Amino acid sequence: MTDSPMDYREHEKTYAFFTGLTKWGTIACVVVLILMAIFLL
Repeated sequence: MTDSPMDYREHEKTYAFFTGLTKWGTIACVVVLILMAIFLL
């Protein structure tokens, strides 16, 4: 095991990427569901 401290800057970049991806993925799913409701019903 290494004795280096955690790289908080890299951790924050990864967390921001993950939350952004989750947000846009959720928005995309909602848009698809709305389009399905419009065109398939």
